[in-house]
Amino acid sequence: MAVKSQLNAPKTKNPDTGSHSKAESQGQWGRAWEVDWFSLASVIFLLLFAPFIVYYFIMACDQYSCSLTAPLVDIATGRASLAHIWAKTPPVTAKAAQLYALWVGFQVLLYTWLPDFCHRFLPGYMGGVQEGAVTPAGIVNKYQVNGLQAWLITHVLWFANAHFLSWFSPTIIFDNWIPLLWCANILGYAVSTFAMIKGYLFPTNAEDCKFTGNFFYNYMMGIEFNPRIGKWFDFKLFFNGRPGIVAWTLINLSFAAKQRQLYGHVTNSMVLVNVLQAIYVLDFFWNETWYLKTIDICHDHFGWYLGWGDCVWLPYLYTLQGLYLVYHPVQLSTPHATGTL
Repeated sequence: MAVKSQLNAPKTKNPDTGSHSKAESQGQWGRAWEVDWFSLASVIFLLLFAPFIVYYFIMACDQYSCSLTAPLVDIATGRASLAHIWAKTPPVTAKAAQLYALWVGFQVLLYTWLPDFCHRFLPGYMGGVQEGAVTPAGIVNKYQVNGLQAWLITHVLWFANAHFLSWFSPTIIFDNWIPLLWCANILGYAVSTFAMIKGYLFPTNAEDCKFTGNFFYNYMMGIEFNPRIGKWFDFKLFFNGRPGIVAWTLINLSFAAKQRQLYGHVTNSMVLVNVLQAIYVLDFFWNETWYLKTIDICHDHFGWYLGWGDCVWLPYLYTLQGLYLVYHPVQLSTPHATGTL
């Protein structure tokens, strides 16, 4: 986003205290201190329309076999209307709300109540209690790095259910995909709103807060650097790494299960999507301690950009490949089948 030069921006006062923070005396840091008209317009646009952008992609698959142009053509030619499209969209359901609440609650329990044990027997893996980078206020936060453990436990339970327990269908995520989208949006906006209120009224560390004087920019980009509840529940690490990224591979597995249910087999393209994206997810969790020193943790404040983005944008748009393959079961050709090298 276009922002005024941080080097020339005047020092901003904390609206709660009217005094300069300690962080300001250490120089400009982090995101913008002042917001120009283009940045403000961009922020308002995203806050208003980003959820509908995600909805459009999912709706296009649900109603138009993943064609992104067909809905626009239908509306332009009068064959469909926005009301018609919306009427065919599944609403939020009690079942979806229960599933989502159980999912997020389960990940909270794994994150806060179960110290990491993987680092005790996996050579080369750094888990357990780890230190983050020094914040602008001079604080070094400690984190319970247990994402790999949470991912393993979650997936062991998923496979145990699919092959032995049969508590629920492996297609449960796909079958409730759009109702779950509404639940994810509710959580995304709720946690972002709570984070903003917390930043103004009871921040974890006031000296690591940052205010621009613009409500919408503060809401989107965040005020607190490391909002926390209790000793271990760090908003930024939890929502960046759980529940969206843990769910990523489960979502793909559910798409594969739906493909098998519909067509009697799983295509090699779906297998490839599952394997390659699982490698990405596992790489993230294997290097979660390293992640504590990256730009996400060391630069970003926690606001709507991370809160909503991690709840909605990541799990819904990063898994579009698998969703497409449910509707279009593409089987990749092999050299033997095509007669080519």
